[in-house]
Amino acid sequence: MLPTTTSRVRRWDQHGREHVIEVRKAGVQRQLSCGTCGWRRKAQFLPWLKAEEHLAREHQATVDPSGPGS
Repeated sequence: MLPTTTSRVRRWDQHGREHVIEVRKAGVQRQLSCGTCGWRRKAQFLPWLKAEEHLAREHQATVDPSGPGS
């Protein structure tokens, strides 16, 4: 059994609501799951970019808490 690690991509929308996508890694495969809408997707490459794209497109959540100005 492969060890599993988890990370998160967090963004806030213009109303101050937090949206989080959990990225689970097992081997080379990653499973993305959105805590806001339940969206799920498998991604082998660039999972964090796919998570950011989903948050921006579906939830208009683009404010990065770790980005410049924070």
